[in-house]
Amino acid sequence: MIHETVVTTVTPDGTPHIAPMGVRHEGDTFVLMPFLPSATYDNVVLTGCAVVNFTTDVRVFAGCVTGRRAWPTVPVHKVPCVRLDDTLAHAELRLVSINGDPQRPALVMQCIALCTDAPFTGFNRAQAAVIEGAVLVSRLAMLPHEKIESEIAYLSIAIGKTAGPREQQAWQWLMEAVNVFYARSAAAARVSTEEAL
Repeated sequence: MIHETVVTTVTPDGTPHIAPMGVRHEGDTFVLMPFLPSATYDNVVLTGCAVVNFTTDVRVFAGCVTGRRAWPTVPVHKVPCVRLDDTLAHAELRLVSINGDPQRPALVMQCIALCTDAPFTGFNRAQAAVIEGAVLVSRLAMLPHEKIESEIAYLSIAIGKTAGPREQQAWQWLMEAVNVFYARSAAAARVSTEEAL
């Protein structure tokens, strides 16, 4: 099973890096599989640690894929890293081994501490919709326009019916990113057509 989480790492000088990432874990073993090049990968290799954050604040997912990566963090206690300030739980991890796949290496991590930071208040369909929307935005250049449009239309139903202010803001950021991407694509196509004439 893949859990949608936010991974926090730090550079050797202590600068935080925040990245949404699906992670696998079973018991005390977590596996992170970032696509290279990756600041998360570089930071884990250089510092030997990371923190997996379990959060329902989907603005972090939407924010990171739309260029909003500055989220409040606080230090953790068992590894030299940080966690999100607003998270339900977090796992503090140490690097055990690296599977050296050239495109998507597996960072095998051991959980040193698993901490509960806030109560879980239940599931919300709009939160799941925002996470799916963030995945779509991260793949705009790879998926057909029609697929993006149909997925957004379906996900918009959950946003309209169940979103609170955080989910609405996150969805707005994602829709702005989609609109900017397709506006730029259309402008580039016009320029290409004009140059061919």
